Amino acid sequence: MILKGLSVGPIMANCYMLGCARTKTAAVIDPGDDADKILMKLAEDSLTVKYIINTHGHFDHVGGNAQLKKATGADLVIHQADAPMLADLGRAAGAFGLSAENSPPPDQTVDDGDMISFGDISLQVLATPGHSPGGISLHTDGMVFVGDTLFAGSIGRTDLPGGDYNTLISSIKSKLLPLGDDTIVYTGHGPETTIAREKRANPFLQ
Repeated sequence: MILKGLSVGPIMANCYMLGCARTKTAAVIDPGDDADKILMKLAEDSLTVKYIINTHGHFDHVGGNAQLKKATGADLVIHQADAPMLADLGRAAGAFGLSAENSPPPDQTVDDGDMISFGDISLQVLATPGHSPGGISLHTDGMVFVGDTLFAGSIGRTDLPGGDYNTLISSIKSKLLPLGDDTIVYTGHGPETTIAREKRANPFLQ
């Protein structure tokens, strides 16, 4: 397995590139911006993008969708509940004094329990709403990509449209914590963490 991370855009969202070492096929998770930098990272390992996966529809995680899809032809994947956000990224970014290119519509939508497979890698979709209505996490082989659901020592904000604190806490406790203490959590902003560390020290989960 090939895993690369890159902080992109003015809000420094984490974009992850997950590739199969055998087939050189890959998924890009949350291309928030800087599509050219993402493409350069992919080229380092001659990876061909099969899927562009959005953990949720906020502009800082999906702002590079259009350019990346144009360059790769990959299928764009998001939860149905967040799909409408993709056509309104310019306005959403403008509310923060920033800009973003609207995204094409998704090629497919996913829900809890679905699998996204490429090469020897299969990602299990976990529905983890709360930060947004259609937030998802992606689980495989001792690691989980959580978008803005969970952070090292914190949780995603719930004051944006469609956010709900109780729903977010329920998502974390029912879908993420049972994955096991050794599971590495790749977050949407900031450093990775582990389930054990968040159980022990995250003040929102005590």
